[in-house]
Amino acid sequence: MVLGAQLIGIIFGLGVLYLTFLYFKRSEFTRNEWGLWTLLGTLFILLSIFPEFLDPIIVKFQFARTLDFLIILGFMFLIAATFYTYVVTRQTQRKLESLVRRLAIEKAKKK
Repeated sequence: MVLGAQLIGIIFGLGVLYLTFLYFKRSEFTRNEWGLWTLLGTLFILLSIFPEFLDPIIVKFQFARTLDFLIILGFMFLIAATFYTYVVTRQTQRKLESLVRRLAIEKAKKK
């Protein structure tokens, strides 16, 4: 059972590394983005191979299982990613509104 979960984790991590490399080669990722996602993919693979690495953290924070800790980390990541996406979307929306407003005013002045 654990070996199957580890294998799935390794395959997922390798997929992250492959996609990261692919997007970097297409110049869709900057070096910083490439570095961040490569680090996350590598950490995912290492934690899949050596889950006992998390045992000191699990004991210190008194989690019943390692899975509980990983689920909490997953939710924290999803909330942070959602918040970041919201902020970037709002900034883009404001810039677009400003651009449309400016173009409408310029077009109205030409008439």
